[in-house]
Order: sequence, then C-alpha cells, then structure tokens
Amino acid sequence: MSFNALVVEKNDEGKTSASVQQLEVSDLPHGDVLVDVEYSTVNYKDGLCIGPGGGLVRNYPHVPGIDFAGTVSSSEDERYKAGDKVVLTGWRVGEAHWGGYAQKASVRADWLVPLPEGLTTRQAMAVGTAGFTAMLAIMALEDHGLEKDHGPVLVTGAAGGVGSVATAILANLGYEVAAVTGRPEAAEYLTSRGATQIVAREEINETVKRPLESETWAGCVDAVGGDMLARVLGQMKYGASVAAVGLAGGAQLNTTVIPFLLRAVNLLGIDSVMQPYDNRLRAWERIARDLPMDKLGAMVQPATLGDLPELGRAILKGQVKGRVVVDVNG
Repeated sequence: MSFNALVVEKNDEGKTSASVQQLEVSDLPHGDVLVDVEYSTVNYKDGLCIGPGGGLVRNYPHVPGIDFAGTVSSSEDERYKAGDKVVLTGWRVGEAHWGGYAQKASVRADWLVPLPEGLTTRQAMAVGTAGFTAMLAIMALEDHGLEKDHGPVLVTGAAGGVGSVATAILANLGYEVAAVTGRPEAAEYLTSRGATQIVAREEINETVKRPLESETWAGCVDAVGGDMLARVLGQMKYGASVAAVGLAGGAQLNTTVIPFLLRAVNLLGIDSVMQPYDNRLRAWERIARDLPMDKLGAMVQPATLGDLPELGRAILKGQVKGRVVVDVNG
C-alpha cells in the first residue's frame, strides 16, 4: 500500500532537498506498532532535519517529523491495538528514526503514549513537543515551590512554540505572566494568550557586570539561553527557579555562581526527548486539563506536507509564530 511522505535526500555534494513522494509500507523501518498518522507539527529541530540536517540526521533518504498523532493500524505489542489513538514526541524519532511527516509511521511501542482523554489528535499536535516541553517546565517549577502568590513568572521567547503554550497554561492556572519578545507586533498576540506584562527583548538581553539585580521574577520558563539566561538568573527572587528549555540565544552561559549561593536560585534542565513514560503521562494529562483549548486553537497555523520545506526554512529564521499543525492527509 502506497502513501505520501516528505522525503529528504542528500546529493553527492552534500546538499539536501525535500519533496513529497510516494512510499510503500515495506520502505518503513521496523517497529512494533504501525500508525496511520493524522497530524504532525513543526519544531526547530524539524527545520534542521528538513534542511541542512544540523548533525541530527545521519542517514538519507530520511523522513523527518519529531511529533505525530494518529490511530494504530496494527500492533505486535499487547499495550496497543488497532483503533487506539496515540501520540509520539521525542525519542529521536524524526532524527535517527523516520518520523511523522508521512501518512504512516512504524515505531516502537515504548515511544508511544495513549492520546489523553479530552484531546483530539489535531489538538495534540497543536501542543506537540513545544507544548509538551512547556508543560514539563511548569511542572518542574511547581515541583520546586512555585506558587501563584510569589510574583510574576517570566517567559522568554514567548511568541515561539514553547513560549506561547507556557504563557497560556500559566495564565490559565492563575499566574501573572511577563512575556519577553523581540517582535513588537507580537504584543497583542501575547496578551491574548494571557500575558499581563510585555518585556522587550533588548531590555533583558544584554549582559551586566553585577551578578545580582533587584529580585523580580518568581519563576522563569527560558527558551533562549545565552546572555538572556545569564541576566535572568541575577533577577530571580530568593529560592526561585528557572526552567531552561532552549538555546535560541546561544549555548554558552556566561555568569557567576552568586545567584545560586546568595539567593538559592535553581536552574532546572528540561529534556523532552528521553522523558520517562510516567512523567510523559502526567504531563499530557496536565495539558488536557490546564491548557485552554480556545487559546490553543488561536495559536494554530494549518499546513500540509507540501508546505513543509518552506516552513522548515521559516522556523530556522525565527519567522514562525505560535504552533503549526500539519495535516499529513491534506
């Protein structure tokens, strides 16, 4: 049975190209579960895998797509049966293993989770790895003592995928949210997601010589890293935590240990790729409960497989706002 997929190929000169092609089920890598994919999404990693590879893709031809949601077609694992709705994020699917930019995917049962009650497959992909990561970050902040009366929570890179969902969830939970963006035109979008304060990126992106500034933030979801993260650490309240989820501003962290020693600040690393199954379930259940679906719907840009090459280039340039939902059957 043939099906459509976005296939990335590399020529002898090392240049990659992506196009929609027809494949056979026999072309798929071996897996315990065959899934009829319904929706996928676009993340920064996807942009790399569609385009230059970024060191993530080792073998070509390749089918990218680090997220997907759909219906089990057949299963060799007793945990899943035909007709079950499932979600996959992480586990290097779409990087080392063929992913969700196809109408069918063959994967290990260990990589799947059941679609949470109350979510459709389309909504799950409006969430995707970005929203899943945002929820993991909020859970980590709360596990380390964040409460609603402690003050504003800062979200950096707030107009992006992780930041948009984090802003919406935090606001829905009753937190005061300060959203950082370098795009003035995104202010209205962020206030509609629930942000009560807009912070211009240039106000917080420069390094300072003082290791500590005024105690301002009760918590932070940081999708930027680099100099902005270094600056934010010195602005955290006593005992507050920063959940680090990205490096859009750079991988280097030029700071001192002073915020950790004098203010007991916590820097929490958030990984969504290899997250254990039980915590995955906990995060997806929280998403179904705590993310307002009306705000989620307003973040979504629809797309098809044929749109992906251009979207891949756009997300690498920081030109994608909110979430993209890819209808692989569209």
